[in-house]
Amino acid sequence: MKKFILTTAISAIAAIGFTGAAFAGAGDSPTLQKIAERGYVSIGHRETSVPFSYIGDAEEPIGYSIDLCHNIVDAIKAELGNDNLTVKYVPVTGQTRIPLIANGSIDLECGSTTNNLTRQKQVSYLSTTFITGTKIASKVGSGITEIEDLAGKVLGVSAGTTNEKALKAAIAANNLDVKVVTLKDHSQGWLALDTDRIDAYGSDDVLLYGLISKSADTSAYQVTGRFLSFDPYAIMVPRNDSTFERLGRIVMSDLMRSGEMENIYNKWFSPGPTKINMPLSNRLRGAFDTQAYPH
Repeated sequence: MKKFILTTAISAIAAIGFTGAAFAGAGDSPTLQKIAERGYVSIGHRETSVPFSYIGDAEEPIGYSIDLCHNIVDAIKAELGNDNLTVKYVPVTGQTRIPLIANGSIDLECGSTTNNLTRQKQVSYLSTTFITGTKIASKVGSGITEIEDLAGKVLGVSAGTTNEKALKAAIAANNLDVKVVTLKDHSQGWLALDTDRIDAYGSDDVLLYGLISKSADTSAYQVTGRFLSFDPYAIMVPRNDSTFERLGRIVMSDLMRSGEMENIYNKWFSPGPTKINMPLSNRLRGAFDTQAYPH
């Protein structure tokens, strides 16, 4: 009997210790503490960033970045010892995504966001999950192949993106007479191109291919020109929360080391549900390999 009581007491102490350790992690992290208190993880998502983060047939966010974030949500549940945590989706745009992370309205931004040094003043990033750059989309037969061909034409860009900055810099550097129109998001930009309100739309090449893949006539559009920027994508997290950032980085490293990251990539890109058909490049594979940090 004494042995049974002693064993039970030890088990109870161990259980208390485990629970305490889990919530100690939350206590060290403002983000985890907030998630533990309210019972859900707030995920910021894009609505038309195909195939990273967009609205699927079931009217729910789906995509490459969304799948990666769900792996992080699973790690948060384990860290907090709460399998009942839910997910609250919050739609974001190029203009709202950084402020919503910075002010704590969302815990993770799971879209198609470039990691750069300027943005790191306001937010933090996890590992690089994609590498792209700015190019131009136009209708086939438009005569537009490079930035210089936009002279005297109208170019659309999504407001608050690195593409807007890169395209305006290229226009200024080449002293081109181009009217630049800023639009709310990619869906508005593509509609403007489709209805001939703009002559071209500038964005990351992968997003342009994604928009074309969702078009009624995929043969009507082209992506052309040299890269006008270097854009490594990563999931955004709150700044000044090293515990939460480390948790996310562990998840990313584990996915890269196990090969599961490549499986998730292939699910969405090779060829993917929208037939975007962008096999994993050697450059991105190298990025995965170098970020697969050991425990």
